[in-house]
Amino acid sequence: MPTYQYACTACDHEFEAFQSFTEDSLTVCPECKGEIKKVYSAVGVVFKGSGFYKTDSAKSSTASVPAATTAPSTPPPAAPPTAAKSD
Repeated sequence: MPTYQYACTACDHEFEAFQSFTEDSLTVCPECKGEIKKVYSAVGVVFKGSGFYKTDSAKSSTASVPAATTAPSTPPPAAPPTAAKSD
């Protein structure tokens, strides 16, 4: 259930209330019976996992790629046959 923060406009009383999404907002201060309003503030968000940082998706240089994953190169040319020596 969400927690909402309220502040009274008459007596500056601040409090929190646990309310369902479907409930109406509170309108009366429990201290002085004055008008209250919701207080909105920044929400702390933490992104966990890979893919959230610039370095996670940065292109790597070819020097850091392991040899097993590089594209195969053309094989070296075959050595010319050696002639048999006659004594």
